[in-house]
Amino acid sequence: MRIGIKALAVVGALCAASCAHAPPSATPKAALSAEPAATGGDPVTRGKALVEARCSACHAVGDTGGSPVSPAPPFRTLAQRYPVANLQEAFAEGISTGHPKMPQIALEAGQVRDLIAYLESIQTPAKAN
Repeated sequence: MRIGIKALAVVGALCAASCAHAPPSATPKAALSAEPAATGGDPVTRGKALVEARCSACHAVGDTGGSPVSPAPPFRTLAQRYPVANLQEAFAEGISTGHPKMPQIALEAGQVRDLIAYLESIQTPAKAN
């Protein structure tokens, strides 16, 4: 599956916005290292562990709460901007932004599946006006 330039732009904008105002200590060291794919539990559980280890210093990664870094979008609202499943290729190929606080994110195939499964499990619909 190929995602277009628009999808990559959305991912880049989300990532850049998420770290635009992050303090130097907000970039987790775990995000910079590649830990092996988790082997226990179901995909949603493994995806949750992955985002807690790599993303929670800046993003709200659960189904409630605010992001530790205010411009970082909560992961539960990503589907309001773009279909989460369409982000698979971007995560597999490696997401990088021009912002120095955002580490490059490259995941193994199993990690991508787990990440997408988790993200899809926590999405909240947009509030009606």
